[in-house]
Amino acid sequence: MSLSLDPEIAAALAPMAGVTPPAVGDIEGRRAFWEPVIGAASNAQAFPADVTMTDHTVTAADGTQITVRWYVKDGATPGPAVLFFHGGGYIFGHIDLFDGPVARYVSASGVPMLSVEYRRAPEFPFPVPLEDAYAALRWLHDRAPELGVDRERIGVMGDSAGGGLAAALTILTRERGGPRIARQLLIMPMLDDRPVTPDPHIEGYALWSYDDSRTAWPALLGEAAGGPDVPPTAAPARLDDATGLPPAYIEVGQIDVFRDEDLAYATTLSRGGVPVEFHLHPGAPHEFDSIAFTSDVARRALADRIRVLTSL
Repeated sequence: MSLSLDPEIAAALAPMAGVTPPAVGDIEGRRAFWEPVIGAASNAQAFPADVTMTDHTVTAADGTQITVRWYVKDGATPGPAVLFFHGGGYIFGHIDLFDGPVARYVSASGVPMLSVEYRRAPEFPFPVPLEDAYAALRWLHDRAPELGVDRERIGVMGDSAGGGLAAALTILTRERGGPRIARQLLIMPMLDDRPVTPDPHIEGYALWSYDDSRTAWPALLGEAAGGPDVPPTAAPARLDDATGLPPAYIEVGQIDVFRDEDLAYATTLSRGGVPVEFHLHPGAPHEFDSIAFTSDVARRALADRIRVLTSL
């Protein structure tokens, strides 16, 4: 028996059948194709009426002002908060496109979130996106009292490249001695820049393909991509010792191109003594929850994420 799409996900993906993906290396083509898809998926569900958004600016390491967006539920009481990083392979996406998903997390969990407009590759390669993430974490930590946030209960969360960025940030904060991160929620994270042999069970179903990875990693890392000198703060799969990293929640679909690297990363964290909750969703490709948000598997995944958020 071979792997196959969950029937509900297959139905949601049917309108995309026959779409020709951009060629390897075509970053602008990916931006033009995926950003409208992401925006449509974000707006396909109602925006919560009980969530307020406020924009702020953060000074990055190089002096650039980057935007961060604070989402808070009406009547929220002081407590935890989460720093959120959107997906897009480090090469596309903006916080505006993810207002819906982030606001729905906040409405359902009651936990406020700070979404970060980190700069994208190839215009801004590593370590710029990571330094933007670190600056946002420092900003949230420094302003915690005025935002009603407990500094000891700040988590990080992201999907796809955002999940990789969240994982990398926990490694960087360990290297720099803080600020403290209480938990990491890694949703189908993009972690490994090294070439892999494509799995034929996955290739035909991938919403993020092997060719997409072959495009994105060189955009972020340049000629170093796939070579021996990439640090784990750039590609967390390079991590050898996970000692001292925060507890992790990791999930990925079984027919997602990131499946194997996410499984391996869960093992690396576990061998370092890090508590890990891991979910492998049968029949689910990359970004299944955005495309097929009414499917049973997406509902289960969302319920798990909300449960973990509320446990912060």
